[in-house]
Amino acid sequence: MKTVALLAVLFLCSTSLYAQEMGGHHHAPAAPLDTETAELQDWAKQRLAKSTRKQEWVKVKNGTREVNSLIVHPEKKGKTTAVIVIHENQGLTDWVQSLADQVAEAGFLAIAPDMLSGMGPNGGGTSSLPDRNAVGQAFRDLPPDQITADLTAVATFIAKHPNANGKVAVGGFCWGGGQTFRFATNNSMIKAAFVFYGPTPGGQEGPNKEALAKITAPVYGFYAGNDARINAALPKTIEFMKELNKTFDPVTYEGAGHGFMRAGDAPEPVAPEPKGDKEADDKAAADYQRALTNYKANKKARDEAWVRWKKILAGI
Repeated sequence: MKTVALLAVLFLCSTSLYAQEMGGHHHAPAAPLDTETAELQDWAKQRLAKSTRKQEWVKVKNGTREVNSLIVHPEKKGKTTAVIVIHENQGLTDWVQSLADQVAEAGFLAIAPDMLSGMGPNGGGTSSLPDRNAVGQAFRDLPPDQITADLTAVATFIAKHPNANGKVAVGGFCWGGGQTFRFATNNSMIKAAFVFYGPTPGGQEGPNKEALAKITAPVYGFYAGNDARINAALPKTIEFMKELNKTFDPVTYEGAGHGFMRAGDAPEPVAPEPKGDKEADDKAAADYQRALTNYKANKKARDEAWVRWKKILAGI
């Protein structure tokens, strides 16, 4: 059942990509997923709780709006590059918060904004939304201009943080990967954009060359080999970026699926216990082998992508 739940999460992440053109060491509640999906991220919650790095929640002002954001500080002293971590279309989950902690562990100042801030009941964010349907609707209701303005406010805020050196990079995943690419077309202050399996700015007709022409920062792509929908736009994206003399460095991780940074970060699947029903046991064993094969491919991609990401960040 957990394998089925994981596949459902990956499906949700990939099917809504085009819907958009304070102190303490505690993390806020993540988006309320269903029971099985929540179990898939228990490991992330537990890892975050064990972290020794300083975590603080801040409310970044954007006019009359407030963007609830998690900041995680690196343990090393001195000023460092800040990294904005933009979540998937599940909202600010335990895994996204854990990933921000890992970015800080690598020596960078991480900030993970809740892009659904104010979109929930009584002005709440992802943690106030009752289920995945509500989270999905909140994403569909997000005004594109609000997304841009919120990210601009977060970038300006974190660039001026006492522990920041003024350089800001952006990295996003799934929906957040698309928003990272899109933000690069709208903001000239960022030093690099890291697009993890997110769509190129544009629409069903393909990448928007006029939008890509506005990019000033290098864009680094991290794509899954088994992700036909996202990858369909890659050839034209590469063509346009080359014609525009823009830096675009995409890498495709063969064998991996959409969402591999999260899927490859999770614990390895556990083999099922035989129940004495041959047909059911054979099916469970086959499901397990498929899940294990996918996991190994995703973990390999995740590990390689993580090394690449940190190396590029270190050179900014």
